[in-house]
Amino acid sequence: MKTTASSMFRNANDDRLARPPRPRYGVDAPSFPALLGAAGTACCLASGRWRRGRTATATAGAVLLAGTGVYLHTTLRGKVGIWERELDRAGLKGDELLLDLGCGRGTVLIAAAGRLPDGRAVGADLWSGTDQSGNRPETTLANAAAAGVADRVDVHTADMTALPFADDSFDVVTSALAIHNISSSEGQRRALDEAMRVLRPGGQLLIADFWFAARKYAAHLGRDSTLRPLGPGYWYGGPWLAVTLLRAAKER
Repeated sequence: MKTTASSMFRNANDDRLARPPRPRYGVDAPSFPALLGAAGTACCLASGRWRRGRTATATAGAVLLAGTGVYLHTTLRGKVGIWERELDRAGLKGDELLLDLGCGRGTVLIAAAGRLPDGRAVGADLWSGTDQSGNRPETTLANAAAAGVADRVDVHTADMTALPFADDSFDVVTSALAIHNISSSEGQRRALDEAMRVLRPGGQLLIADFWFAARKYAAHLGRDSTLRPLGPGYWYGGPWLAVTLLRAAKER
């Protein structure tokens, strides 16, 4: 039987339609890699026109373009795998109530929900499109549905510095690259205090943020917190914007 081009096209379309949708988590701070890539391209183009400083300009362009690639790998793939690993390490039993601060489009929220067949994952965000592309609650819920965990996920519009939840409400609180977006150090400390307030005694706090920010958080939370670098898979362009995991437990 002959296979025509039109039938092959129809079959390819049918295959695409039959595949379930996949969660799409967007790009963190999308303007940053766009500027980084544009600067790298400009340097590379300029190096072909200039005689003086050609090598230095070409090298700068290559470094900037490499940093753009590292950034995009982290935001599209690297952070997803690392959070899968860290949630496995958290030793969840499957019935916890978890809160994700600055949940965005649901990278951590949905990975956590997949580990909570008898629990619930709650996301809180102010939905800034500057901090993450296409950041809307509808997108997060659509991603949860695509991942098959919509029945375990709730999202709230809420400020991390004044959470609308009672004391001792959650077994786990997570946050990924969100607290540093609060403009003042005082506001960041309030967010940390709120996270600890809503944790139940014995609950754990897991925060991934830039290494310099995570150190400040650890100093505020005190000796019961620990820091661990998360490696090149969580670099936003290079080691100068590496991400560190802070873990703290609430006293019983």
